[in-house]
Amino acid sequence: MALALRAPRFQPLPASIPATSTAFASTARPSSSAATATAICATASPFTEATSSSRYRRDAWVALVGTGPGDPELLTLKAVRAIEAADLVLYDRLVSNEVLDLVADGARLLYVGKTAGYHSRTQEEIHELLLSFAEAGANVVRLKGGDPLVFGRGGEEMDFLQQQGIRVEVIPGITSASGIAAELGIPLTHRGVATSVRFLTGHSRNGGTDPLHVAENAADPETTLVVYMGLSTLPSLAPKLMKHGLPPDTPAVAVERGTTPQQRMVFAMLKDLVNEVHSADLVSPTLIIIGKVVALSPLWVESSEHDALNNENSSQPSPTVSPV
Repeated sequence: MALALRAPRFQPLPASIPATSTAFASTARPSSSAATATAICATASPFTEATSSSRYRRDAWVALVGTGPGDPELLTLKAVRAIEAADLVLYDRLVSNEVLDLVADGARLLYVGKTAGYHSRTQEEIHELLLSFAEAGANVVRLKGGDPLVFGRGGEEMDFLQQQGIRVEVIPGITSASGIAAELGIPLTHRGVATSVRFLTGHSRNGGTDPLHVAENAADPETTLVVYMGLSTLPSLAPKLMKHGLPPDTPAVAVERGTTPQQRMVFAMLKDLVNEVHSADLVSPTLIIIGKVVALSPLWVESSEHDALNNENSSQPSPTVSPV
């Protein structure tokens, strides 16, 4: 849907704008919850007869709030309070309906999510939306999956707003690496196994999908690697890691929609991970963890025992039927 932008700046505390205004066309995220869908407003203007109130701040202020890896129970108390107090909420694709249900009835929601090949708003448009509503005096909350400052472009939004004189508060969220690793029982560091952890992104700034420039330095058996948004780059990254010294039998796991009821995962050695992920038909968002610590997960043990049993059964000759 095309975005019809207002002038890039509001004057502080303007007169109310009719609720029928189409100055900002809001795009609802796909949702299985009718109640949530109806709560997403037809406009994103905070100044309507229903929402204009003394709650609006006269100082320009934006909160960048991390919503964690997916499970709404992993929200921080500070995040919950900020969401409940918001007048306007701009949210990304990975923010769950349960989190959106915390938004007050009189507040406005505006979907600004991005998927591969489709951006409901450009990053520049998101910047202008945050700036315009903050300068208008609204209590603006920007919701991001995971942590706003870990591959969430929160740093760009913070930098832009601060340059415009807008006060920014960052409320951290549990990043996907921590949340998903905990869900699977994987310690990202462990004495005698992994002395460090490294976060990688599967997408480069110029739009490329091959972060192979990191492979040479990342191939350290004592380091746990966590790859965000790495599903499309895995076929290139895995061979490079092995080429630069990471053992082919390094334990690894790929997790789709981690910490949610839709979670799916594939455990495999690094040399087999690409084929196993392809066979399982995992889709985004998928997080990849590579390192010896993966083998400490009880789920790795279960997966290995299951594979061993399957291999044993497949090696046995098929039963024959004796003639009567």
